[in-house]
Amino acid sequence: MKVSAEGCNLLFITIFLLLISGYGVHSLSYHYSATTDCVAEAERAEYGGGIIVNPGFDEKIEGWRVSGKGSIKEGISNEGNRFIVAHNREQPLDSFSQKLQLRKGMLYTFSGWFQVSEGSDTVSVMFRAKGSELIRGGQVMAKHGCWTLLKGGITANFSSPVEILFESKNSSVEIWADNISLQPFTKKQWRSLQDASIEKVRMRKVKFLVTDENGTALNGAKVITKAAKLNFPFGCGMNHFILTSKDYQNWFASRFKFTTFTNEMKWYSTERIQGQEDYSIADAMLTFAEENGISVRGHNVLWDDEKYLPEWIKTLSPEDLKKAAAKRTMSVVSRYKGQVIAWDVMNENLHFHFFEDNLGQNASAEAYAAVFALDPGTQMFLNEFNTIEYSGDQIASPVKYIEKVKEILSFPGVAGMSAAIGLQGHFAIGRPNLAYMRSSLDLLATTGLPIWLTEVTVEPQPSQAEYLEQVLREGYSHPAVAGIIMFAGPAQAGFLQNALADENFINTPSGDVVDKLIKEWGTGPNIATADGRGIVDISLHHGDYDVTVIHPLFHSPRKLNLSVNRDFSLETIDVKMH
Repeated sequence: MKVSAEGCNLLFITIFLLLISGYGVHSLSYHYSATTDCVAEAERAEYGGGIIVNPGFDEKIEGWRVSGKGSIKEGISNEGNRFIVAHNREQPLDSFSQKLQLRKGMLYTFSGWFQVSEGSDTVSVMFRAKGSELIRGGQVMAKHGCWTLLKGGITANFSSPVEILFESKNSSVEIWADNISLQPFTKKQWRSLQDASIEKVRMRKVKFLVTDENGTALNGAKVITKAAKLNFPFGCGMNHFILTSKDYQNWFASRFKFTTFTNEMKWYSTERIQGQEDYSIADAMLTFAEENGISVRGHNVLWDDEKYLPEWIKTLSPEDLKKAAAKRTMSVVSRYKGQVIAWDVMNENLHFHFFEDNLGQNASAEAYAAVFALDPGTQMFLNEFNTIEYSGDQIASPVKYIEKVKEILSFPGVAGMSAAIGLQGHFAIGRPNLAYMRSSLDLLATTGLPIWLTEVTVEPQPSQAEYLEQVLREGYSHPAVAGIIMFAGPAQAGFLQNALADENFINTPSGDVVDKLIKEWGTGPNIATADGRGIVDISLHHGDYDVTVIHPLFHSPRKLNLSVNRDFSLETIDVKMH
């Protein structure tokens, strides 16, 4: 899809590979980008429409039919551009549709441009399979007078004919659409795109030239690179069991340099009884983290879900609640200022509204302003579930998430605040919908804010390890994702649903996946051999490296330090052996 630069994600990547499938053979590009702008003319259909018939309506409305009641017709803009119109609608699903064949295991990316005939309303792409079952593939807030991009996707867990159709809850408006695309990918093709993106955005090529003092190339020299510090934060949740288990301490410190305390910093842990604060456990965990060079995310200051607040909070008057929330904010933020790298400020404030219901509609924004005033140098996160993991949850869709971000950032007192997007990533039973996950990340990236996957889990199932790897790879390969934390760990510490190690600290299949990715994403060591010209070409993940060069003719190795980052330029590093 051609996307205008205005309002688009600047992290723009085009990755080419040969797409070979039953759907044909052509050169494929994927753009990790989107726009939330409402534009005068719809951009052309991505991938030529993929498997959609007549995607740009050049053949009027041929290939399309009425879904439900109502009627469809051709529309023509003042500039002569053709589009389709669903009118005389009576029900939300009255629209236009096509019959398609989905194939089990394939991933389908969707895009299309939408308007409504008046005002604005949410338009969703839907897939109807196996009779009456409906699967939501994404949504957008469509407006009158301009075109808005709907980007989404579906991972097929079945082979079946499906109907693609569209929903607008306001049946009194017409739905207009143009340049619709549904592009299939095999799992192998999807993985190829992930690998190519990782090579592009997470790694840089490095060239070494190894010679003796006379400049003679040293064929067979070994260049050993070992990561001292990797730039990408990949971590794991931590709980209080780490204070009493040496095995847990060793297991964690040998793998991770980033963490979130799963419960110990939360209000219900630090002030179970009103006025009796106890930070001893969180303090001790923070000391362990600092001693082992582990960065900690602050989780969380306040929680908008009444179920996860101290019991005594729930009976307070609005006036007393406001005082208690302000005291809590001052207490935890002042205590850990400068010791945490992030704050989850108002947890899950799209799904829940306890503080808004009791303190007014600006309660969340006021909380961000208060935390920012206390700790202005730390990133402030929204932290929500189901934004990337479940397309059926309209409450926390990317569109709703972006609206909430804009609402908070427009509030007085947050100018200059370093805001960030937290996506919990709790994936339920079944194959993760990576097509929807990727499109959601593309849309969220239009904010220009850093994105973290903050609490990644996959529910127990026979393919749990496989699906965990899929989610982690999808996150790591996306250009806009700036960090990943899993809420997993050893069974001995109570991580029974998402165990990475059993009671004896022997890896589970999920643990094997995580260890494999830690090594693959740069911990190494990486050993490469110089060719006859004395040259070693390697690709390294962004980070700081200790480099050792050895050769059989020289007793002493050469050691050097190397920093590789996004701005690293490929210049030959000369290594002279003495």
